[in-house]
This record gives sequence, structure tokens and C-alpha cells, in this order.
Amino acid sequence: MPVRSLHSSVLRWPGKRTVDQAVRVWAERLVCENPQILGIAYFGSYARGDWGVGSDLDVIIIVAATDRPFEERGRDFDAGALPVPADVLVYTLEEWRSLSRENPFFRRLEREAVWIYGSPETIPMPGSN
Repeated sequence: MPVRSLHSSVLRWPGKRTVDQAVRVWAERLVCENPQILGIAYFGSYARGDWGVGSDLDVIIIVAATDRPFEERGRDFDAGALPVPADVLVYTLEEWRSLSRENPFFRRLEREAVWIYGSPETIPMPGSN
């Protein structure tokens, strides 16, 4: 989380390297605890390198299957160990593969996602069957 200097009102927010290392350690732990995980990536400001004070980490987790509603799945993966707040989006493999490649959000993912477990080769991008 942000660090405030004792003599300054300036916040220092964790940088890309710090966040990247932390998310890789976090992902490794998740994968060991949950064999359903097929892929983990992050995207957004930390992936692009234009993060700033207040930036969060946008994470995608691909799982083989789940019965949980989409809106509740992110809660199954505690991101409290990460140095910044995180939005965790969890897709089943079937959902992931059925998403349209025409959607601007998924074209953005294709350009900027940093895969830290699995890869686009092993977890095809949306619209590939």
C-alpha cells in the first residue's frame, strides 16, 4: 500500500517492478492451492507502465470450471497480500473461449496482458476455439 513520508504529504505508490514481483509470488501460491487455475494475467496501468498514485492492479484468472456466479468469483482469491488494491476477474475456460474477439476490451487484453501463469498459447484468447 502507499507509503507516506514522515515529513511530507507526498505518497509513494509501489512501482511496476514491486507489483510485478508481488503478483508473481501471489500467483504461485494460488496455483499451488488451486489446481483449477489454468492462467493468470494482469493488464491495465501496471501492464502498460503508466501507473500512478491510486492505481490498482487488474487481474484475470482463468479456471477450468466453477459453479460460483461471475460477480462472486474474485472473492475466492484473496488479493490482500498484494501491495496495491486489485480487481480480480475470474473466467471459466468455456466462458473465456466464448468471448468475442471483436470486443474492444478483449482486443486491449491481447495487446497488453502480462501472463504470469499460462499463456495465450495454452489459454487461447477470446474467440479462439
